[in-house]
Amino acid sequence: MNVIVTGAAKGLGLAIAKDLLLDGYQVIGIGRKHSDETIAMVNDKSLPFSFYDFDLVNVESIKDLVSLITKQHGRIYGLVNNAAVGYDGVLATLHESQISSLLKINVESPIVLTKYVLRSMLLNGEGRVINIGSIIGSTGFNGLSVYGASKAALEGFTKSLAREVGKANITVNTVAPGYMSTQMTSSLEGDKLLSIIRRSPLGALATVEDVASIVTYLLSDKAKMITGATFKVDGGSTA
Repeated sequence: MNVIVTGAAKGLGLAIAKDLLLDGYQVIGIGRKHSDETIAMVNDKSLPFSFYDFDLVNVESIKDLVSLITKQHGRIYGLVNNAAVGYDGVLATLHESQISSLLKINVESPIVLTKYVLRSMLLNGEGRVINIGSIIGSTGFNGLSVYGASKAALEGFTKSLAREVGKANITVNTVAPGYMSTQMTSSLEGDKLLSIIRRSPLGALATVEDVASIVTYLLSDKAKMITGATFKVDGGSTA
């Protein structure tokens, strides 16, 4: 079964792609450009993995991208809307171009991509859509107001779309990670990092592999009765 993963070149998207490959899915990665790891994965002929260089800020070209993917790979079973950007800065000083590009990539592009991928799922009579949100969409965080708004929007999109396509045997869910051990948090150190870890009853940050395992579960038949839900993977920091 074909599964599209956006933002698949590195970080969480790459971890999701690897976990899905282990579970036997044919994975179609989308990202702005290849990473060394995705090049190696594409060249490994034993892996059912392909990768498309595409910047999701180009919303008007998403229809053509989906058409190309379905021509080359067949109908799509699953979609993981993972790609996102975040600009750290207070709203009063954030440039309008940054606000616009963030909302295009984090909100408009996953909605438009889902619109066109859903056509495969409707023809198949089954499908899975998983939106990668963030706990910041519900808790908020200083300096990330636009990012938080975009993730809250995705969660609202999940709930309404789940009702819209449920009768077609398509599930739609959100996975909302907390702070993870990634390049994004590598700049955090000292008291700031310790305060984040202290919020977790488990006393640790989640890893990208922790989040990827939930995504793989939601794509499986075991999760066929789960839709319109949000799964927080944050070590209990929002408990």
